[in-house]
Amino acid sequence: MASASNTLSSTLPIFGGENYDYWCIKMKALLKSNALWEIVENGPEKQQEGVQPTEASLKKINEDEIKDAKALSFIFNAVSETIFPKIMRASTAKEAWDSLQKEFHGDERIRTIRLNTLRKDFENLKMRENEDIQTYTSRVTEIVNQMKIYGEDITDTRIVQKFLATLTKKFDMIVLCY
Repeated sequence: MASASNTLSSTLPIFGGENYDYWCIKMKALLKSNALWEIVENGPEKQQEGVQPTEASLKKINEDEIKDAKALSFIFNAVSETIFPKIMRASTAKEAWDSLQKEFHGDERIRTIRLNTLRKDFENLKMRENEDIQTYTSRVTEIVNQMKIYGEDITDTRIVQKFLATLTKKFDMIVLCY
């Protein structure tokens, strides 16, 4: 088990303040693969005041506390030393996650503005005369991926249409065949 833990900690994506959305996707996958995402998303189950707990509910609460501690440890270890002070007082994984999301994910207004900027960038995309097809494909893919992160539902058909319509003249024969 110690070797699995060492391997896992060496593969943690480290968030240093940039590309939060990419880090977030990687962390969600990591937490899901370790059966911890539900705890991060919903928080651990707590014992209700004034209610006599059953043995099953006590067991569930204890399991949730252990999962929460593991998830919080993952999150703490997946941020740089400059980001850690922002979440070090969090007592649950949900609290730490929500704090990071609030600060780095942006509120709805900011996300809408960013998405509108990306839509404009997508609409203005054109292959440059001296650009190779691989570089252009990467530019298109990068903008599309960012748009999807911000909630845009863009179809593959739309992406292909845009891509083909914006190739340089030297690709006209390929476009005509499509």
